[in-house]
Amino acid sequence: MGGDAVEKVRVAAARVAATYGLDIFDVKLRHEAGRLVLRVQIDRPGAAAEDSVSIDDCARVSRDLGAVLDVEDLVPTSYTLEVSSPGLDRPLFAAEDYRRFAGRRAKLVLRPPVDGQSFFKGRLAGVEEQGREVLVLIDADDGRRHRVPFEAITRANLEVEFS
Repeated sequence: MGGDAVEKVRVAAARVAATYGLDIFDVKLRHEAGRLVLRVQIDRPGAAAEDSVSIDDCARVSRDLGAVLDVEDLVPTSYTLEVSSPGLDRPLFAAEDYRRFAGRRAKLVLRPPVDGQSFFKGRLAGVEEQGREVLVLIDADDGRRHRVPFEAITRANLEVEFS
């Protein structure tokens, strides 16, 4: 199955998730251990990571999406559907993610390096826009605030915090 089928699943999943006030975070279709797995991650827009998605949300979306996929035959072969949240250590993709999770700890991996470093760990401090450039602000563990060009971030995740 190609990207076109995954996009059709994404559209169907978005319809189902929207009925519960949820968004689609990611959709992946992969061969794992000899079987096809359709993994759909859902998110509650604007909620803190800890409050975003419940087990009941996952169960409802899984049930409803499974029925839609069967009726519309969007995955024409045997598969396993998994619906989950992005998790407490969720990846950060869009500039809006850095705004939403300002105040949370994160790890950013960069290319090219910024301020001589290829990664930062610290507390997100929001986003600045300078003309067309978007800068992610991070109060790093080195005690300094760094302004990281969004385009330089190759991977970023929230860090799980225990209080």
